[in-house]
Amino acid sequence: MAAVPPLPLIRRRVVVAAILAVTLIAIGTARAALYAAGARRVISIIPATTEMLFAMGAGDRVVAIGSYDKFPAEVDRLPRVGALLDPNVERMLSLRPDLVILYGTQTDLRRQLERANVPYYAYVHRGLADITQTIRALGARVGVETAGKALADRIDRQLADIRAKTAKAARPKTLLIFGREPGTLKGIDATGGVGFLHDMLETAGGANVIADVKQMSVIMSTELVLSRAPDVIIELSYSTGDAANSDLRAWDALPSVPAVRNHKVFMLRGEEFVVPGPRVAIAVERFARTLHPELFK
Repeated sequence: MAAVPPLPLIRRRVVVAAILAVTLIAIGTARAALYAAGARRVISIIPATTEMLFAMGAGDRVVAIGSYDKFPAEVDRLPRVGALLDPNVERMLSLRPDLVILYGTQTDLRRQLERANVPYYAYVHRGLADITQTIRALGARVGVETAGKALADRIDRQLADIRAKTAKAARPKTLLIFGREPGTLKGIDATGGVGFLHDMLETAGGANVIADVKQMSVIMSTELVLSRAPDVIIELSYSTGDAANSDLRAWDALPSVPAVRNHKVFMLRGEEFVVPGPRVAIAVERFARTLHPELFK
């Protein structure tokens, strides 16, 4: 028969077990309270979510940003901790975040944060509707649910107003381009029939001339441009100055394309077109004003 421990030892073990249980409950309660209060030290390495946080009034909770975050101007004062391909995990952990917003595809970063017991929000973006859905979800996660909902509702109203304004207008066949080799018509990278750029164009009252190609981007040859015969060509640029405007002269090589023949080739500059964040309604209205200037006089 096994020896029975002395009564004082049993009592000590019971006391220790009770203390441990109370401690674990206290830790769990503290963590639950922290989550309920919202994250206070947030790292966002995604330009879109960084803009969302500042737009919903949670910019003071952001302690670090990604390599490519540029808006709003306040982000310039924050440390940068890498982005999709080069996240600096050591620096992230040194900032003691209670939430890291990362790309859903960053599986290695997610594993490292899990090992360090750091909560994260995995960002996945697909179409226009995902923008306001993300704003609402992120607002709830960081404890500013009301502000996040108000921001998302305002964007939804703005988009609905643009849809209503362009609803009865003719929808010109539009080629939306976000990249090509400078000064040439080589390597034309256009918006296909899925993704937020396609959704923005359709919301603005345009008909994507390659909507049937269910990809986010399509490499266009000049032969394909000729066969699709767009009524309007819109290029997106992130540069400034006359160089961007003079680059449109390359389209003169295709005079039979209706957009070229009728002088409907446009260059729109601004990061709001490629950052699926709270400025999306501004970007959609710029598309709409380009496609239907008569509706905005």
